[in-house]
Amino acid sequence: MPFFGVSKASALLIILIAVLAAPLAQTSGRYAPVDESASAQQEKNARSTSDTNSSDYAGAESCKACHEDIYNGWEKGPHWKATVKANGGTSHRGCEACHGAAASHVADPSDTSKLFLFTKASVKEINDRCLTCHAGGSQHMNAINSIHSLNDVSCISCHSPHHAEAKEFLLAKAQPQLCYSCHLQQKPQFEMPFHHRVNEGLIQCTDCHNPHGTVKPKQVRTSATQDAICLKCHTEKQGPFVFEHPPVKVEGCQSCHVTHGGPNAHMLTVSNVNLLCLRCHTNSSFSGATNTPSFHNQRTYFQACTLCHFQIHGSNFDSTFFK
Repeated sequence: MPFFGVSKASALLIILIAVLAAPLAQTSGRYAPVDESASAQQEKNARSTSDTNSSDYAGAESCKACHEDIYNGWEKGPHWKATVKANGGTSHRGCEACHGAAASHVADPSDTSKLFLFTKASVKEINDRCLTCHAGGSQHMNAINSIHSLNDVSCISCHSPHHAEAKEFLLAKAQPQLCYSCHLQQKPQFEMPFHHRVNEGLIQCTDCHNPHGTVKPKQVRTSATQDAICLKCHTEKQGPFVFEHPPVKVEGCQSCHVTHGGPNAHMLTVSNVNLLCLRCHTNSSFSGATNTPSFHNQRTYFQACTLCHFQIHGSNFDSTFFK
């Protein structure tokens, strides 16, 4: 029978909830007292923690008195913003944000006990110090596990916060000369007859590699769609295609091309296109690729396979890549 427009079961449920809620409301004050000053006290503690021993910090202007040349170079870079940083307290502002409390050093220049000296610190300590601010973002996600870090290359090996030569990223030298200082074997590759135009300034090493580390080998980047970074420029090769050429997807571009530069046209790994194709399209048992048909006459040695199969990276119309 309805009870004031509500079924008997619903009415009993409402009464039961009200009975159970009454003692909880009476005892909630004992178990969860409301302290209106708690949040204010936490804020005060946070502020006092950030400014702990603020007397140990002298301010960036004090550093300028002795290190004027270094200060002037630092002031021209993006790190100068730390002098007016609102959060973090005095320990996160100016030169002392990186080098630590300097008041004792200002009072006694021989006292460097509280300073972080990059010239005396280990690679791990230097990288950890830089990553306290630069750990976020997609560029530094793999910095700890990067090849550079694992080979004891510190941040200041490539970056110079005080005397950067490059306009971007505080690089100690401009690319590619900075990279060539270690990667000497790549320098002659970019001087081969067919090469990526790095020396000409058209592209940079960091367009293909992330020096701070990636999940790919050799710190190679991936495109926005997680495909090979080559497809960032060579978009016509990307697809997807109805008929895919397996090496493109399985082995990648380097299965046929050298990445930096070489003596062959199109930066191919071999001088003759037929020889490149016959590495897979043969009667040998180790290759799963289809064999060349019997009517293919290899006596016409210098006729490239791509004269007919010219959509070799993939086709939407033909399984043999004719069109």
